Amino acid sequence: MDLNTVLDVRDGRRHEPWRPGDAWLGGGTYLFSEPQPQLRRLVDLSRMGWAPVREGPNGSVEIAATCTIAQLSRFGRTLDAVAAPLIEQCCRAFLASFKIWNMATVGGNLCNALPAGPMISLAAALDGVCLLRAQDGTLRRVKAADFVTGAGRRDLAEGELLRSVTLPARSLGGRTAFRQASLYGLGRSGALVIGSLDPLDGSLAVTITAATVRPFRLWFALPPDRSGLRRAIGSAVEETDWFDDIHGLPEWRRHMAFHLAEQVRHELTRDGVR
Repeated sequence: MDLNTVLDVRDGRRHEPWRPGDAWLGGGTYLFSEPQPQLRRLVDLSRMGWAPVREGPNGSVEIAATCTIAQLSRFGRTLDAVAAPLIEQCCRAFLASFKIWNMATVGGNLCNALPAGPMISLAAALDGVCLLRAQDGTLRRVKAADFVTGAGRRDLAEGELLRSVTLPARSLGGRTAFRQASLYGLGRSGALVIGSLDPLDGSLAVTITAATVRPFRLWFALPPDRSGLRRAIGSAVEETDWFDDIHGLPEWRRHMAFHLAEQVRHELTRDGVR
């Protein structure tokens, strides 16, 4: 897609004042996929020099906003952590070509805030924290589960940049369960549910995405039974929170979310395994 309203592309390393019509350019797989008549200038992040993924001394993992899906997939296959397979599962949830994998970025997927964004699912399920940088250099941190506030909406001020998302070591050390449903064999996710069992206290987190307009991460000090899980989901997710588009009606998404959440709960708690 030619963006014929864009008049300039500037290097993100140059600290120039932000102005109306500016947009951050990561991989560009979304920006160049459809008309963007409101844009006048792109701020290119490709030369920022950020390491795609860094392991912290405490076992945490920091993923740069410019990390591509291909880079994250390669890292996940080498990571020595119990939850490492979840990284590849979420990368595969894109169902995208190798061309997209090599250009699309983790930050772009989060900032697009589409309900089916699997990097949103990954970051929210593992209790990730987003690092945001304002134009004046001020930094703030937001839980990944709270960063996406609705379909296409995120907690970003004008000109603010998503620098990275950090997955804590404690979450990476827990067992996970992954379930995904689509209307079609190679369709966009209609419901994606991830369970995570804490390795220290045995608490359970169940994260619902794709079926809802924003992530819902439900935490249980003790794993609930089937009815307890259903009550918790029904209480947390209101009728207007179930997403509605060509990839699935709200009623179907709700049904699949309940069904997949129960499968996740059963997998992580069966036979008393912790």
